[in-house]
Amino acid sequence: MYDANVDVTVKITVFPGNEDIGLPEKMTELASGFDLKAAVDAPVTLQPGERALIPTGFAMAMPANLEAQVRPRSGLAYKKGITTLNSPGTIDADYRGEVGVILINHGSEPFVIERGDRIAQLVFQWVPRVHLKQVDRLEETERGSGGFGHTGV
Repeated sequence: MYDANVDVTVKITVFPGNEDIGLPEKMTELASGFDLKAAVDAPVTLQPGERALIPTGFAMAMPANLEAQVRPRSGLAYKKGITTLNSPGTIDADYRGEVGVILINHGSEPFVIERGDRIAQLVFQWVPRVHLKQVDRLEETERGSGGFGHTGV
């Protein structure tokens, strides 16, 4: 079960040639996200409306019942229109490949990604063990099946 007072260790392997990128890091003590940096070999230009998979130069191993979520950086989204697709992107505890970030340019100007640029953030979340059980009927609620704006805009 989740305990906020327990430290969790996530193992990270940096791929050869990416030692200069460094590990993901928090920019402030109380930040929830670790900034991810671009491990591109050459600058990548995203034209408006264009998307690209940007490597980070590392892989990781998380304990069971932990996931990592790749999320946009708010400053890039607000100032440049750069965000992540599939957001948040889920990295499962059993994935051992390179962490990649799918970036898209929703801005009106081309955006250049340079080696070492902070491009997204990684937030870790507990995932409970969930067991699905088929039943004939569900308990009634006041809301019922209302969704997608049923309470107004």
